Amino acid sequence: MDVLNALVAITNFVIIPATAYGAQLALGALGVTLIYGILRFSNFAHGDSMAFGTMATVLVTWLLQSWGVSLGPMPTALLALPFGIAAAAGLLLATDRAVYRFYRRQKAAPVILVIVSMGVMFVYNGLTRFIIGVDDQSFDDGARFLISARDFRDWSGLDEGLSLRTTQALTIVTAVLVVAALFWFLNRTRTGKSMRAFSDNEDLALLSGINPERVVMVTWVLVAALATVAGTLYGLDKSFKPFTYFQLLLPIFAAAIVGGLGSPLGAIAGGFVIAFAEVTITYPLKKILGYLLPEALEPDGLVQLLTTEYKFAVSFVILIVVLLFRPTGLFKGKSV
Repeated sequence: MDVLNALVAITNFVIIPATAYGAQLALGALGVTLIYGILRFSNFAHGDSMAFGTMATVLVTWLLQSWGVSLGPMPTALLALPFGIAAAAGLLLATDRAVYRFYRRQKAAPVILVIVSMGVMFVYNGLTRFIIGVDDQSFDDGARFLISARDFRDWSGLDEGLSLRTTQALTIVTAVLVVAALFWFLNRTRTGKSMRAFSDNEDLALLSGINPERVVMVTWVLVAALATVAGTLYGLDKSFKPFTYFQLLLPIFAAAIVGGLGSPLGAIAGGFVIAFAEVTITYPLKKILGYLLPEALEPDGLVQLLTTEYKFAVSFVILIVVLLFRPTGLFKGKSV
């Protein structure tokens, strides 16, 4: 029984949260990977693109709620999500036309675009905080427990309870559907194939008659969709605070680089590697060891390798190790 209690505790406090968090990081890392693979620069404004799209989703959610519109047990944010994606796409396309296009036509070095994206990042961050404020915002009106700890204990007879929130299940299911749709688009549609060809060899793609401006436009729209979905799922699972998305930039980039920057599959794998590493290393093992060890050997402390305040340090360490020993990542993306 103690082994089962320990297994339930690990599932409840590590596996389920890390899987949901990994799905959110994977979607964010896919956006970074698309920009790097097709537009050939690392977009440091991606975290704040997520924040802006999520902010728009929050505002439309509040509007729908004020009209009495809801999805019952599901978050109203699902109805507002298309509007958030449209707002983010409009912002990113306007930014590309006003800023990035100039440097692209000048054939600027990627490092110049990276520096420019950092400036864009601060503008997005200020714009988002100016519109919605700097405090935590909640728009999760569909919070439910698909499995509650009490019901699980009553059913199983175990001391440890297992819970699964609607938002966690929604995150995992939505991430699977979005990733499947993205891979179908890139591999089965003419536009998707054009984007892949442009990524592989820009000069050859241009000679084949591919319109580069169309490829760029579609890329930004896809990135806006991925960023808004990832940001909204993160906000539903936790809460929305603009500065949090700025902090998320490190684990998202770490996920993209660990998996292989430029590789969509690598972005997904990297998201889960980073998520499980962060959650596992910062989780206190006292309860687990209490179930597994004899009473005389039970630890007095939390048995926590790092506190949650150092969660992002885990991403940073993994990122450095990968850059030192395997700069192309797990799936051999483009060398950083």
